[in-house]
Amino acid sequence: MLKEITVKTRSRMEMVDITSQVQEVVRESGVKEGICYLYVPHTTAGITINEGADPSVVRDINNTLRKLVPPDAGYAHLEGNADSHVKTTIVGPNTFAFVEGGRLRLGTWQSIFLCEFDGPRTRRVLVKVFSG
Repeated sequence: MLKEITVKTRSRMEMVDITSQVQEVVRESGVKEGICYLYVPHTTAGITINEGADPSVVRDINNTLRKLVPPDAGYAHLEGNADSHVKTTIVGPNTFAFVEGGRLRLGTWQSIFLCEFDGPRTRRVLVKVFSG
């Protein structure tokens, strides 16, 4: 089963918690035991699993990425979003989580985040749930 989640971002750089939408796809799939694979088909957005309970963690991640990859570092790519491409390479376009008992098997504090680096935009997250 392959489903698409649409996420509308509101700022140039943000992390949007999509855990509940992904869990809904898992529920709809009917898979009780397996893997949920997530892929973002964009070159300036990524996906990650990290702490979702304390919003300061998301702020720390974004602030660190801004320091590591500043937007005005003299890049050769002239569209003004080269930093977004580099941040996406660091974070990555895909992740997965195990499914047990028909639910995502995430750690106590973990959430799934779409990472926007060139927004605001409408982004797609492809979700495929495999049994087994």
